[in-house]
Amino acid sequence: MVIKNLARAIGALTLALALAPLLPSPAAQAAPAAPAAPVAEVTTLADAVGLLKVTEENRSGYTASSFRHWNAGEDPTDGCDTRAEVLLAEAVVAPTVGSGCKLTGGRWTSYFDGQEVTDAGFLDVAHLVAPAEAWDSGASAWTAEQREAYANDQGSDVSLVAVTSRTNRQKADKDPADWMPPSPEVQCRYAGEWVATKLRWQLTADDRELEALKVYAEGPCEDAIVRYAPAV
Repeated sequence: MVIKNLARAIGALTLALALAPLLPSPAAQAAPAAPAAPVAEVTTLADAVGLLKVTEENRSGYTASSFRHWNAGEDPTDGCDTRAEVLLAEAVVAPTVGSGCKLTGGRWTSYFDGQEVTDAGFLDVAHLVAPAEAWDSGASAWTAEQREAYANDQGSDVSLVAVTSRTNRQKADKDPADWMPPSPEVQCRYAGEWVATKLRWQLTADDRELEALKVYAEGPCEDAIVRYAPAV
């Protein structure tokens, strides 16, 4: 009997040792699952405009330093800040990346006016919805970390865009009631991406802004599609 019990114990121990590599460790069992990425919403421009909440704008307390940018970007190890990473992503012809992420050569097409640019120094990386406009539309209630995330948002390829400095100065912090890209070919795209950015960050619109967007949504841009994913 003793021999049989000993044999059983040895057999159980042998089986346990054989299965050990196949079983997850206690740490792995306890590790929480990674959060699922937000599902992208796809809708018409008219329906997307209808999702915007309307409030009065209030710029009280806003300063340019309210939104910290540029930070180390999506890849903190590449030596490039957010601005440089956007320029690299949007280049039609890739520039040479030198020491300190200095960009030389390359070619870009400025979104707002269609201009071809071969010197990154003549480009701005613009916030599609300017930080001041975001502040007016709800970002004044955010934490500093949320505003930094907004100012450096590379989670959406429409939040930050490479454009000529001249057109970015013209746009400044205006909304579509007061400014649209001078190139008619991109105005529907701009209207859709403006609304997508506001919905992504749960920002509001004022009455004039909403009416301007409706003109495009119900007129020349009635076939435009809006895609956005809520910011994490």
